[in-house]
Amino acid sequence: MVNIAIFVSGNGSNCENIIRHFAISDVARVALVVSNRADAFALVRARNLGVPAITLSKADFANQEYTLKVLDSYGIGFVVLAGFLMMVPGYLISHYHLKMVNIHPALLPKYGGKGMYGHHVHEAVKANGEAETGITIHYVTEECDGGDILFQSRVAVAPDDSPQDIEAKVHELEMRDFPLVIEKLISKI
Repeated sequence: MVNIAIFVSGNGSNCENIIRHFAISDVARVALVVSNRADAFALVRARNLGVPAITLSKADFANQEYTLKVLDSYGIGFVVLAGFLMMVPGYLISHYHLKMVNIHPALLPKYGGKGMYGHHVHEAVKANGEAETGITIHYVTEECDGGDILFQSRVAVAPDDSPQDIEAKVHELEMRDFPLVIEKLISKI
């Protein structure tokens, strides 16, 4: 059984979905939710589902010994970024080499990189008249949205779709595919 840590910065709908998925899994379980923001609603969602949830500040993340000690105390073997809006320190990427993934709300390499998250991505997809968008699940590297792509799922964008419509379509893909891809990756460890 692999212990997963989910790193989040915001609302946490993906986080909750992943927790619920792995609550009945014999492959892994979510053992910890970590946020860089004390006001992230994802922390409330996690606690309501009985998962320990903590805040680590930017200074905490800068302290390699402290952060690794915290993660090790929960026996973390795999890290999932689900709307985590802070660059992950290099030591964590090395420590969880090929055991840390991120989800991006577009078809990378399009609409990736600094500043491209959430509604910014969907607004750009709309502004550029894209016929499709989707999600990308990739390994985390020190390059923002630059790790090897593990999975992509696509959805059509209608000419009259608003950025909010696009976001809803992408969110459906996230809910459906992200936990399954995580489970498949962990089962290969």
